[in-house]
Amino acid sequence: MKFTAFRFRGILIVCLLSIIFILPACKKEVVKTAPLTKVQAVQVIQTTVPIKADFVGQTYGYKDIPIRARVDGFLKGVHFQEGTFVRQGQLLYTIDPEPFKALEAEAMSGVAESQTMLAKAESDLNRIRPLAEINAVSQSDLDAAVAQFGAAQASLDAANANLKYARINLGYTSILSPITGVIGRTLAKTGEYVGRAPNPVVLNTVSIIDTILVQFSITESDYLWIARQVIEQEHDTIPYGGEARASYKDRYRLVLADGSIFPHPGRFNFTDRQVDPTTGTLLVQVSFPNPDKLLRPGQFARVQIIVEVVENGLVIPQRSVRELQGLYQVYVVNDTNAIEVRPVKLAAKVGSMFLVQEGLATGDRIVFEGLNLVRPGQKVDPQMVEVPSELMKF
Repeated sequence: MKFTAFRFRGILIVCLLSIIFILPACKKEVVKTAPLTKVQAVQVIQTTVPIKADFVGQTYGYKDIPIRARVDGFLKGVHFQEGTFVRQGQLLYTIDPEPFKALEAEAMSGVAESQTMLAKAESDLNRIRPLAEINAVSQSDLDAAVAQFGAAQASLDAANANLKYARINLGYTSILSPITGVIGRTLAKTGEYVGRAPNPVVLNTVSIIDTILVQFSITESDYLWIARQVIEQEHDTIPYGGEARASYKDRYRLVLADGSIFPHPGRFNFTDRQVDPTTGTLLVQVSFPNPDKLLRPGQFARVQIIVEVVENGLVIPQRSVRELQGLYQVYVVNDTNAIEVRPVKLAAKVGSMFLVQEGLATGDRIVFEGLNLVRPGQKVDPQMVEVPSELMKF
């Protein structure tokens, strides 16, 4: 029994000694091999930054001329192909001319009758005037002959006017293109009665699209800087910011429905006379050259206006910024590779980047990926990467 107790105490002592020597060794090994957290970091970039404002607008032709039937009747012919270019004076539609030819013939008959009456009145006057001079007829007979001659002249003038009006209406049965441009879909087919409601009054529209007009609405506050640039157009250059200058023609760009930029810059035309009291907005028109006829009336497009160009602006990726109750901050990797929380003041959003107004300097390293893996004061292993080129598209 004593031997067993002695043996048990010996085993217990050996176990305790093993624990005492093994634990410090394990602890020392853990501290020695703990790796630093790897995070992707980028440097604050200094570059020229354009500040833009976008407005949704609609396109119109330089001239959009509606084609109307100016006389009513049955549509006899359609003489063009829809969606093609037509020349000024080209025949587009014909309306049945027979009723108008009949009116012309009736008016011609009236002219002939008036001419006969005028010839008779002139003959009577030429016969009575010499007789009145020798008192062979009374003065009243002469006055009646003069009045009859004047009435015949007026009747002939009226008949000629009726004939002219009849021929004008007959001419309206041939509808010609008023301008050279692209014509759209016809709203009436051969055989339809046109020119009077409820049948189509506007048969088609011809548009000049060498230049496209874009109209959009702006708020009253936006109007202020639009108005200033109109004044500065007199000098043909506009200051953007710092020393940067550029032609005002380059301030307007058109972003198409597929996200592409229309290659030709626009030109400011006008702002409307007054602010619309129902919407509080003001209509603005910008024109864009359209030599390739790519743009068509009725498209919805985004007008992009360069409000300002900031020289030597500091930009950082949006994903590197955290917002907390309206305040913005970034994680900066300092010289000892420790994380610092740095509050920043942002000036504007430019694409997928932020323009920084205060809080950072050129060359500062900020965490790009792995914001959720770090905390203030933590030592990290920064992996420096370049800002992706797609994020730098302003």
